[in-house]
Amino acid sequence: MCTNFKAPIAEDGTVVVGRGLDYPALMGFQICVIPRDLERTALADPESPGGKAWTTQHGVVGISVAGVEAVILDGMNTAGLSAHLLYMVGGFFHPAEYRGDGSDVSQIELACYLLTTCASVAEVREVLPQINVWGWRAGLPFTPPVHVAVYDREESVVLEFRPEGLVIVDNPTGVVTNSPYLDWHLTNLNNYVGMTAHNPDRQRLRPRVGAMDDRAIGLSDYLPDLAQRLRPRVGGMDIRALGVGWGLRGLPGDFTGPSRFVRAVMFNSLAATPKDSREAEMLTLHILNTFDVPAGVVEEPGPGGVEVDEVTYADTICNLSDLRYSYRALDDPTVYVIDLKETDFTGGASRFRDISARGDFTPVSI
Repeated sequence: MCTNFKAPIAEDGTVVVGRGLDYPALMGFQICVIPRDLERTALADPESPGGKAWTTQHGVVGISVAGVEAVILDGMNTAGLSAHLLYMVGGFFHPAEYRGDGSDVSQIELACYLLTTCASVAEVREVLPQINVWGWRAGLPFTPPVHVAVYDREESVVLEFRPEGLVIVDNPTGVVTNSPYLDWHLTNLNNYVGMTAHNPDRQRLRPRVGAMDDRAIGLSDYLPDLAQRLRPRVGGMDIRALGVGWGLRGLPGDFTGPSRFVRAVMFNSLAATPKDSREAEMLTLHILNTFDVPAGVVEEPGPGGVEVDEVTYADTICNLSDLRYSYRALDDPTVYVIDLKETDFTGGASRFRDISARGDFTPVSI
């Protein structure tokens, strides 16, 4: 699943992006640091020549799968660009074929490639026509279908693999979930006009017909059924909201991609504007809390056809202004922060840190 959004921009201009990574718990996620000036070659089709070769230009911090630095699912770089791979099932993924001409970058390496080579969304627009993004199976019985959300301090875009090719779609909401394509989600928002943080005022119900006295014209004697229908049904009754929160009644609360998209857009639209960087990060964390998937609530087929739990394995916060990458994991409520300004991005190899360690609540004495 996964929910990704650019939070409301703070009064001091801070830009923060939040992401919940919803995957089966059997995925082996690790924090990865990719240094600058690292020679890389993209994964290649086993039966064809090598993929695209490049040198990393920006240091990157993110979450990778099984210690493979190329497979960055979520991350940001030292220039303040973030990129996020999200699932895209249901026939909405149409990658190119492998060429073997040195321009090939697989779909699951795309975030890594963009983060290590681009400083902005504008540069992403420039480099994408120069590469061929093909669909690699990664040892699976199917080709993992994805789309990629990319953010900088000014722009938000989504890279979609449509039948006509790889398309860069401007994202006015800054929100990305899953299938279908973004334009469908934007149209679907029209079904939720009127969502508000304010409670509705009391409403006075008008009589259906009015205070007509049927006895004055003798309807009771000749047409008793019609007379009954003409009598006021609800009179001057007042109805009121039973508590607060009724301005968002009807907001979808399930975990489908369309419902999470609507929910994220509304929360981002209605949330109070943060004052500074800290408030922006805290607001992002609170919004992410509303998308947390507990174990057992969502299941999907796993290895051998056995059902496995899909859970919120990690939450991440990319502070694109202060260059801070924060995360918390499934079994650890602690929020860890990596300051990219203080991180060593030199050396000839990437570094990894396990994020699956169990944490605990902090005891206090009163």
